[in-house]
Order: sequence, then C-alpha cells, then structure tokens
Amino acid sequence: MKLRFRHLAFGTTGLTFGLILLGVYTGAMGAGLACAGRWPLCDGAVFGLFPANWPSFIEWFHRFVAMITGFAILGTTVAAWRGDHERRIRYASAVALAVLPVQVLLGANTIFNFGVIAQVAHHAAALTILVALVAATAWGFEEPGVGTASRSDADATVETGARADD
Repeated sequence: MKLRFRHLAFGTTGLTFGLILLGVYTGAMGAGLACAGRWPLCDGAVFGLFPANWPSFIEWFHRFVAMITGFAILGTTVAAWRGDHERRIRYASAVALAVLPVQVLLGANTIFNFGVIAQVAHHAAALTILVALVAATAWGFEEPGVGTASRSDADATVETGARADD
C-alpha cells in the first residue's frame, strides 16, 4: 500500500513540476491574453471552446494539464488520508489541495490583470503546492525509524547478547 502511495505522490509531484514549467512558458508567451478577458472561455473557433491560434492552444493545453494535475493532487490527498500515513504527510497533501482553488482563481486573475503582480501571485501559489507535494513525497519515501535504532536492531542486539554500549 505504501509503495502505491509513493508512486502516486511522486507522479503527482512530477506532474506539478511539469505544469509549472508549462505555466512559465504560457506566461512568457502571453497566451492568457489570447482569451481577451473571457475566462473561463477563451478566444476560439467554435463557441470559444477550441483554440483558434497558437496562443489559444497554449492556454488551453495549460488548462488541460492543470485539470489533470488537480485531480492527481485530489487523489494523492485522499490516498494520504485513507491510508496509514503519518500526520505530516496527510497535512502536507491537504495544504496542496487547499491552495489549489486559490491557484485556479489566481490563474484567472492573470488573464484579467496580466502583469507582474498577478504572475508572481500565481507562481507563488504554484510553488506552495509544489513544496507541499515534495514534502509529502519525501516523507512518504522515508523508512520508519530513520536516525534511530529500529526494533529489529534492538531485537538482534538482545539475541546476540551484545550490549548497546559496547
């Protein structure tokens, strides 16, 4: 069970990192401006739903990957809370999930108010999510009892008759 969570957390963290890189490209291209302030729709050929040009495609692709990433974050959080995981893993994934709706609204804000402050706020929320996921993933990969003698080491010491201070 823990191995499946580790894979899910690692995949979600990697997907989030990839989304941030895609977001940097989206912002650098000014692709959100292609939406002309029509969030959640965008400039498109058919009812504003399909991309009409390259910047529109970039914006829509970023949104599509963000949706998939959002569901992965939700799944990771649910798995952390349903599984037998440490409190810090559960809370770190919950922080990522709690910041997610704020991140979506800040993303919408970058379309309406394209500027440095909107971009910085959007990327700061993204980094908050990433840091929370990195922490949950790293803690998920920790072995129990790291830094201290595990129970099996103590049992082996007793069986061999060796003392701990030898």
